[in-house]
Amino acid sequence: MTSEFQSVRDWDNNHFLHPWEGLADIGENDRTFVQGGEGIYVTNESGDRFIDGPAGMWCVQVGYGNAEIAQAMADQALAMAYFSPFNNANSVPAALARTIADKTPGDLNHVFFTTGGSTAVDSALRFVQFRNNVRGLPEKKIFISRQKAYHGSTYLAASVSGKERDKGWLDQATELTYFLPDVNPSLRADDQSIESFLEEKAADLENAILTIGADKVAAFIAEPILCSGGVIVPPAGYHRRCLEICRRYDVLYISDEVVTGFGRMGHWFASEPVFDIVPDIITCAKGLTSGYVPMGACIISDRLIDDVSGQNSQGAIFSNGFTYSGHPVSAAAALKNIEIIERDGILEHVRSITPLFEERLKALGRFPLIGDVRGQGLLGCVECVAKLGAAGNKNDADQLELDKSVGYRIDEHCQSNGLILRPIINMCVFSPPLVISESQIQQMFDIIEKAIKLTTDDLLREAPAR
Repeated sequence: MTSEFQSVRDWDNNHFLHPWEGLADIGENDRTFVQGGEGIYVTNESGDRFIDGPAGMWCVQVGYGNAEIAQAMADQALAMAYFSPFNNANSVPAALARTIADKTPGDLNHVFFTTGGSTAVDSALRFVQFRNNVRGLPEKKIFISRQKAYHGSTYLAASVSGKERDKGWLDQATELTYFLPDVNPSLRADDQSIESFLEEKAADLENAILTIGADKVAAFIAEPILCSGGVIVPPAGYHRRCLEICRRYDVLYISDEVVTGFGRMGHWFASEPVFDIVPDIITCAKGLTSGYVPMGACIISDRLIDDVSGQNSQGAIFSNGFTYSGHPVSAAAALKNIEIIERDGILEHVRSITPLFEERLKALGRFPLIGDVRGQGLLGCVECVAKLGAAGNKNDADQLELDKSVGYRIDEHCQSNGLILRPIINMCVFSPPLVISESQIQQMFDIIEKAIKLTTDDLLREAPAR
């Protein structure tokens, strides 16, 4: 590493406060600098090339270095870099809103643009509260979510997120939230059928509504697949059952498709074609622009808008918005991204390569270190089950450190062999760019298998010392 780049690393450590920064190690991190990218690959500060297993943060759908998106952004920045969405309109976000509405299920035709996924979720939750206030139901404000769910890091979005370790030091609006138990089918009892587990999980939602009171429950928010929680795929039919329960008690259904939208499951949105539901609200971001520029959206059904507009509005204003709502450069990137996905048949490509991806993913379960493999579409997770030896101090803190160590070791071995994963404690998550080929899928899983074997060897070699 040159002394010049060491200065850059120092700037990063001393001045760039990263998301989820571990403050015990602040100023001492040795992060990989991702300096360039092409297709499914990224390059580091030394010019080494890696398959980008997580597609950035589940978002770089069409891959890196796409000149068409970059040119669309540049052209729009020269023509009209910004307009105030509070006072004016612009043809580019108007066209994008129409394009999105054409691709959503049912009557989800009203698109509220935001700056990303967290603000899309916050806007959805605020709209639900607003609608109930206008309807004269000011007590109907509780949001039901699930353990392991992740919906964002703004205040309301974080409040409905159910990842336990994200909640240790930050406040949430706990008075507005209720969490259902984990829906991970691998956690069911050995003698419990998947059908029985489905019934139990659906009953969790109905019992929660009845316990809280349907007059107080505003909405149920759910990711089709709980991605950041470890790519948890609920049992088949779960979302349909939950929607039916919500309809029974006048509870809105919010489908958080920030990860699953825009091709990750082989469709523009997964809610209807994959999970057989037409929700009341869909949130999206990430793949909307393939990560080339920030943008999110909260898409609201006509029925909900009709409840609070025209003669039903009582003169109300939905006082929620952002300086950069419908930013024209972001909208231009999104329109070009959608055009590329359609023109190049990327949705069809995802559906064609998914069987191979899922086959190789399932095969990882044969390794003793792996306790569970799960995924759907181009989403995958391997969960490790390393245990402390008899001589070890078997408290939770020690086990957590071992879990973290295993996840990071697999990630390190993958990086050494040309693949970046996303370690989440004892899990390794991957969601590659949608343009990945079959041969590249084979290469990716070959590297993961090698990393699992090397990590197993590491643990066996160190076992006597614990």
